Amino acid sequence: MEGGNGELSIDTLNLNALPQDCIATIISFTSPRDACRLSIVSTIFKLAAESDAVWESFLPSQYQALIPSSLSFSSKKELYLSLCENPVLIEGGRK
Repeated sequence: MEGGNGELSIDTLNLNALPQDCIATIISFTSPRDACRLSIVSTIFKLAAESDAVWESFLPSQYQALIPSSLSFSSKKELYLSLCENPVLIEGGRK
């Protein structure tokens, strides 16, 4: 925006005014560590950072086929953290 003296002024951007799904999409392009850090910024960031959409982006593609059907998780974040602690070996244990 142009100020009265012909100079450009930049208004403060309020990220909390963005829709939660928009914030979640932005967070999904970061890392799991960053998502956890961003969750302490504000309530809306926490809700977005905890969403399944964010944590699903950190899982490998076609992860559903890799998870034994006997395992059940209440969220994608819980699944991600479980896989970090107890990795699932695939392709005869080569991966």
